[in-house]
Amino acid sequence: MKVLCLGGGPAGLYFAISMKLRDAAHEVVVMERNKANDTFGWGVVLSDDALGRMAKNDPVSTDAIRSQFAYWDDIAVVHNGLRTVSGGHGFAGIGRKALLILLQARARELGVDLRFETEFKSAEEYRREFDLVVATDGLNSLVRREYADVFQPDIDLRKCKFVWLGTHAKFDDAFTFIFEKTEYGWVWAHVYQFDKDTATFIVECSADTWELWGFEAMSKEETVETCRKIFERHLGGHDLMSNAAHLRGSAVWMQFPRVICAQWYHENVVLMGDATATSHFSIGSGTRLAFDSAIALAEYLHSEPSMQAAFERYQSERRVEVLRLQSAARNSLEWFEEVERYLDMPAPQFAYSLLTRSQRISHENLRMRDPAWLRSAEDWFAAQHGGKPGRAPMFTPFQLRGMTLDNRIVVSPMAQYRAVEGTPTDWHFVHYAERAKGGAGLVYTEMTCVTANARITPGCPGLYSEKHMLGWKRIVDFIHAETQAKVCCQIGHAGRKGSTQVGWADADAPLVSGNWPLLSASAIPWQTGNQVPKAMDRDDMDTVLRHFIKATEMAEAAGFDMIELHAAHGYLISSFISPLSNVRDDEYGGSLENRMRYPLEVFREMRRYWPGQKPMAVRISANDWAEGGVTPAEAVLIAQMFAAEGADIIDVSAGQTSTEAKPVYGRMFQTPFSDRIKNEAGLATMAVGNITEADQVNQILLAGRADLVCLARAHLADPYWTLHQSVALGDTATAWPKPYYAGRDQAQRLAQKSEGVIRV
Repeated sequence: MKVLCLGGGPAGLYFAISMKLRDAAHEVVVMERNKANDTFGWGVVLSDDALGRMAKNDPVSTDAIRSQFAYWDDIAVVHNGLRTVSGGHGFAGIGRKALLILLQARARELGVDLRFETEFKSAEEYRREFDLVVATDGLNSLVRREYADVFQPDIDLRKCKFVWLGTHAKFDDAFTFIFEKTEYGWVWAHVYQFDKDTATFIVECSADTWELWGFEAMSKEETVETCRKIFERHLGGHDLMSNAAHLRGSAVWMQFPRVICAQWYHENVVLMGDATATSHFSIGSGTRLAFDSAIALAEYLHSEPSMQAAFERYQSERRVEVLRLQSAARNSLEWFEEVERYLDMPAPQFAYSLLTRSQRISHENLRMRDPAWLRSAEDWFAAQHGGKPGRAPMFTPFQLRGMTLDNRIVVSPMAQYRAVEGTPTDWHFVHYAERAKGGAGLVYTEMTCVTANARITPGCPGLYSEKHMLGWKRIVDFIHAETQAKVCCQIGHAGRKGSTQVGWADADAPLVSGNWPLLSASAIPWQTGNQVPKAMDRDDMDTVLRHFIKATEMAEAAGFDMIELHAAHGYLISSFISPLSNVRDDEYGGSLENRMRYPLEVFREMRRYWPGQKPMAVRISANDWAEGGVTPAEAVLIAQMFAAEGADIIDVSAGQTSTEAKPVYGRMFQTPFSDRIKNEAGLATMAVGNITEADQVNQILLAGRADLVCLARAHLADPYWTLHQSVALGDTATAWPKPYYAGRDQAQRLAQKSEGVIRV
């Protein structure tokens, strides 16, 4: 096969090597516009697993690369004058120039034709001359641009400004992050040693700080000197250096472009490396992606029956891995973009937040890497909140007004559809009692509706009659008598999403018969086929307000410890907040201030009738996931408005406000909204959304992304989730119901046995 690699970086060279290793008869050409020893970066980071795959593919080049590696095990975070060090991370770095020289030598040894200082022609010409053209021409790929209509690149230019520098200062003991507060804002550096004399020193800051510093008007030399002064006390008298001789002035600064292509090949042309997809430098996986892709494509071209089949497999399999790494990289780069919201955190929490930012390092994974450091961080967290040392963050108490929770686990509101004419039944008694016995600190009711016409379905419970109150009181009294859990009543009104079928029937569809009239902010049906609600007038608002007050009074009579106004998910209160459902032209529509007028009025009156020593929450949809809807930035303002009226904690959900929504799902996918409200507005929050493991709970809490963590489906599958997790984590201080002590003891012994702690 006659092969051309357009681009002589790591991807092109390593693919050429991989092809020749599989068949020395291949005629492989690597074409590069620059000189052989030109390079515009400093160091490259590779992990142990990447080196393992490279060693299997080509032990000769891998051994040569290993011989020039600088190794380090620690990550150091320098912040507010404190240096926090965590170990067990296992990095290796090599100079980009040294790496390229080694790969060039190996390629020549295998008979690859290396052509430097050669300007590229059109790929359309090359693909007629060569059997295979591999575009490894980097971030600004000419080939990708030439076939843009085929490759369909999605390029997202990110917010921060950064400049790639180097230094002879020694950072050989740790991958180091340095955060410096300057007169114009925070500036930070990503620093790692890549040979015995030199370290990469990437300087980064927000666009606002960059502009205030005047970097745009500085020469390259002035930029380097200004950065040196900012980080002077960390450089031990050494300078910073730029090797971007081809760049002038502010051009040395960059904004990271996140690139992903919908299609990776066209005819006999295929993309590889940064031409296909980019990975942010803060997780250091760009070169790893290039090497892995080179190995994969070379292998598929020799194992699949045709080039087309090889390309299809390459795109299918490598795209999954690329998207996984890009997801981690997106989490990481977004953390740095918003880092100023975390910079007031105490040192242990800030370092933990940084270490877990990408979600590639989980709480328990961090324990495996550095158990002593993680235990110290956990004990610090416990000490801040009146907890005991040696326990995980999820088992730390939490206080809201006069209510103290034993732990941070919350059983989310989950509709049961088992009420009869609004009255909770034995099903509800067993359901809530079991989950309270299961060890959660706080148990929520499902949305409890303020009138019959406020119900979502005929099976939804209410708080609008004495019978309802007594039904709830029976449940609450049992929980208080037999468990340490507290109980929150979520109070709401279905609005335009009411009068529908139960969840396991045709959910969200109107009842087959017996539908009741609906109210909403505007006369817009939930979806095609649902009835059109009445746009509420002032009389309707007054009537519904009285219903909320009555439900609040009944919640107190029933003995609930806490109540929550449901202002999310497209129900009545939410319909006023979201501009997608509120198109009013009076004082209750239009601006956010107007749209919040009635929701705040309802909340204010509920707070007035709810005892002062008892806490009150509000659930909001922090993102409508639809154009023109509520945004995460606006959600911060919404949360602040409710807090100003006395909300003690914000229950941060998202979506379910419009059928046009396009949510982005994933692990803990709604937690970033809680994080933003907590750390920008300084409010207590609850995190929800695809949180399933104790590992995730502890990470959310210790990173300061929420104060309480809500789990829904996990508690449907296992009412005793909290007790079971306490056993798995070796926590012996969690309270079990007294009749279950024998089961607790057996579970703990079995857990110890499985870990080899005891022998039988």
